[in-house]
Amino acid sequence: MPQASDRHPIRTSDDVVRIRQLVRAAALQAGLSLVDQTKIITAASELARNTLDHGGGGDAEVQFLQEGVRKGVRIAFEDHGPGIPDIDRALQPGFTTGRGMGLGLGGARQLSNEFSISSEVGRGTRIVIARWK
Repeated sequence: MPQASDRHPIRTSDDVVRIRQLVRAAALQAGLSLVDQTKIITAASELARNTLDHGGGGDAEVQFLQEGVRKGVRIAFEDHGPGIPDIDRALQPGFTTGRGMGLGLGGARQLSNEFSISSEVGRGTRIVIARWK
């Protein structure tokens, strides 16, 4: 059953760093391996940066998960920015606008066990990722 989570604003670069720290703490709590910690932290960092740079800021929810003996971490990013006009193109391997780490959405998807995205032009974007032990 998912544990309680809080919304954390993403308004500045310092907020992106804070999200990384929160994800790291949740990944440690879930007992993820160093490799899996690195994957989810990297994906979360890219998505937090996208939320700031492309979405004009937004919020993230970092959640420690436990379903029976299975543990993990889930992060939801939400903004009210311009949205993504072509999600399929944005998910293409190597697609980037050149302002992030170069992973793009496709890279974040590959680093996660679960990935979902919904976006509406002019209304914003919501992306949810998870990594399980």
